[in-house]
Amino acid sequence: MSVGILIFFVSFLLTFAVFPKVIPRLKKARIVGKDLNKPGQPEVAEMGGLVMVAGFAGGVIMSIAIETFFDRVVNLNLVVIFAILSTVLMIALIGIMDDLIFLPKSIKAITPIFASFPLVAIRAGHTAMNIPFVGVIDFGLLYPLVLVPVGITGAANAVNMLAGFNGLEVGMGIVAVGCLSVIAYFIGATTSFIVLISALGALLATLRYNWYPAKVLIGDVGTLSIGAIVASAVITGNFELAGVIIIIPYFIDFLFKALNHFPSKGWGGVYKNGKLYCPPSGPVSLCQFIMRLSKGISERALSLTLILIELGFGIVAILFYIKVLRL
Repeated sequence: MSVGILIFFVSFLLTFAVFPKVIPRLKKARIVGKDLNKPGQPEVAEMGGLVMVAGFAGGVIMSIAIETFFDRVVNLNLVVIFAILSTVLMIALIGIMDDLIFLPKSIKAITPIFASFPLVAIRAGHTAMNIPFVGVIDFGLLYPLVLVPVGITGAANAVNMLAGFNGLEVGMGIVAVGCLSVIAYFIGATTSFIVLISALGALLATLRYNWYPAKVLIGDVGTLSIGAIVASAVITGNFELAGVIIIIPYFIDFLFKALNHFPSKGWGGVYKNGKLYCPPSGPVSLCQFIMRLSKGISERALSLTLILIELGFGIVAILFYIKVLRL
């Protein structure tokens, strides 16, 4: 646990210290995006996810250094952690490409499959899964060849879709990786715990700059990476069911958007007197559904609402593993 705290602070402090230096440089380079849910849609520095991923990688590399030079203090599986780091960095590269050159939606949706190959190559996770009300099913080769790529791709795209409001992606990411790190600790999934605690430090530092009113947007490089970290951790730690529970709010948003043919525009709110309202045409996303239910909600309150919803599912996942599976 003490090593985990050290790694958390390494990723947190690295991320926190670098953002003030990077944000002005992003603006100077005109790497900016419109803050769509504010009057006048002001330009804000974008691709802040680069700093978040760098902080995460710093924490992971610190854990590798401790494992290598201090006689297995952490008890990491180095092959697995390098595979996870490779997957996350490949996903980040996809995000960079999309932020800079705007990949077509169909291309962006499927390219995370290739980022899953390091995990496929080491046959990460266990092929047998205990599914509630069904029992244990051994998926054999279908697990590494199908379920792992689908898991990485699905999680990355799901987080990328439920986005666009100050603090939303990072706040929900904090809850997701925080709750999963609790489960990883209880079940003794050390490598997954280190990955998640590294992500938690980087995300908490990022929130300082991404919370309303945001000084930086994390971009696709950030959202895709959060999804990849979550999926990689639950796959390698063999607590996939927790990942499924955690991803439910994202899946609900996915259904809203699928029913509306995945709109690239019109997913935000109509701004009026400090609140966001659902367009008259009806909700095309979970966020707009909340706007309609609340009959108008501030951007800050909207993000907090979804973060609390995610926390509810995170608590369910923790209780399921502790109470139902009796860990």
